[in-house]
Amino acid sequence: MNLFDRLANGWKITMTSLKVLRENKQLVVFPILSGISILLILGSFFTIILAGAGWHISEVRGTERDSAGYVFLFLFYLVNYFVVVFFNMALVHCTHLYFKGEEVSIEAGIRFSFSRIGAIFAWSMFAATVGMILRILSENLGTIGKIVMGLIGIVWSVATFFVVPVIAYENVGPIEAFKRSSNMMRQKWGESVGAGFSFGLIALIGYAVAGAGLFMVGAIFHPIIGVFLALLGILFVAAILSAARTIFISAVYHNVTGDPVQHFNGQLVDSLFVRK
Repeated sequence: MNLFDRLANGWKITMTSLKVLRENKQLVVFPILSGISILLILGSFFTIILAGAGWHISEVRGTERDSAGYVFLFLFYLVNYFVVVFFNMALVHCTHLYFKGEEVSIEAGIRFSFSRIGAIFAWSMFAATVGMILRILSENLGTIGKIVMGLIGIVWSVATFFVVPVIAYENVGPIEAFKRSSNMMRQKWGESVGAGFSFGLIALIGYAVAGAGLFMVGAIFHPIIGVFLALLGILFVAAILSAARTIFISAVYHNVTGDPVQHFNGQLVDSLFVRK
């Protein structure tokens, strides 16, 4: 299968993911809650850092390079990963309920994530540790470290593609979850990722339309209003795409584990992940 066929299949399954989201509009609440939580966490950590620097912002720079700074950064990574995985797992479970023909609700997703909170925390610890290792390499190896971190970061994001549904539905620890996700990726993806192009294209179009369109509407009253509306529009598009991507991950996971879902053609999903 050539590149254009993979892009076509990626487009089709992306559109199907968006269709599932359109039929369950409440699912977009999860990435919105995740984003709000991360902003609050970021604000809280920055406030603590600023307070530790005597409320002098000029003293903040470089404070994370000592051992205490690294511990603080690790805690930030830990909380950040925990929040993201918590809400993504809630969305994955709601998608799972929808695929089974059961009632979908925000409460059901949140309740399921709470039931798996131990697994979420264990994975967050593991992911935060990897993140800290990459950060230390980057800061202590200069340009080489940044290149290594970038390459490993790409490999990490690809290898952990299926981690959320794995830790949601398989009773495994973080290292085994990483291995399971990596094996699934090697089995189905090979060296090619078709769907990423489609989501990227939709994101580019969505951000441009939402950003430019809402800015022009708001600018009629005041440029600041235009910037504010454009930012809200871009963030909302990002939330929609995040939810659709998670739906996509859930669907492909079910297909990989031999449980194809109602709204995704199994052969289409298989053809999207092609070995060389």
